[in-house]
Amino acid sequence: MSYAQLWSALKGFNYLVIVDILVVAWLIYRLLLLAKGTRAWQIITGLSFFVVAVLVSERFQLFSLHWLLKQAFPLGPVAIVILFLPELRHALEEFGRPGFWPRSFGLVKTEEMNDMLDAVVTAVSTMSVKRIGALIVFERDTGLEDIIDTGTPIDATTTPELLGTIFFKGSPLHDGAVVIRQEKLVAAGCTLPLTASPRVEGAVHTRHKAALGMSEESDAVVVVISEETGTVSIAVHGKLIRGLRDETLRERLMGLLQINLEPNSTRERIGYVATRVGDAIKTARVGRKNAEE
Repeated sequence: MSYAQLWSALKGFNYLVIVDILVVAWLIYRLLLLAKGTRAWQIITGLSFFVVAVLVSERFQLFSLHWLLKQAFPLGPVAIVILFLPELRHALEEFGRPGFWPRSFGLVKTEEMNDMLDAVVTAVSTMSVKRIGALIVFERDTGLEDIIDTGTPIDATTTPELLGTIFFKGSPLHDGAVVIRQEKLVAAGCTLPLTASPRVEGAVHTRHKAALGMSEESDAVVVVISEETGTVSIAVHGKLIRGLRDETLRERLMGLLQINLEPNSTRERIGYVATRVGDAIKTARVGRKNAEE
């Protein structure tokens, strides 16, 4: 093919077809992420096995089984609508939520997310000192609607006072987990799935098993505070990161939640300078003490 023919073919190509395919692929991807970790994901898995069974029975000429399975096809569209009715409603609610589209394209509100993170780190630090057990789940791409439905709806701005009240030992919701979606605390007293991994040590307590189980079944990030020791840990991708300090916790969460600091933020510059000055003073004191000894 000559360059002239190639150029002619490129000029006549309808590039809207590529845009159309990419939009459809993106929508399917987002719907699968919303379904993952919910009851809909199990239904999708079951339907996949059903289709495979139909194809296998036809390939190996299992006539009776193939005939029986094919009888379900006329009822398929109606059955799918009935089975997925709650999930379809949830998907439409997600598409209509103002924060869905910015989050889908990575356009998170940095200032609000930083305020949320400050509130969580402050609350975790206080609860760690007082040895108050806590489970804080951060929703990422995977929808956690099934987990949210097990708890009590809150839908409030995340503050240290709110977290402290929820996990206070006398609170009816203190034994469950809270779920944070972007900067909002959407539910409390939620039940998390326990890990079934044989690699988990027997000494690991229920809160940590719940945190690991949640991180195994979704891409959520879970902060867990030990009631016995006050140790702060993060569960992500089925792994437990233990013994986190305030600054380390904040840095880890910023990376995992993909929160970008505003380079021109006065608050961040002041905080950075204050931290540097504090470190310098501490180093000078240690050096002077060593010199005196």
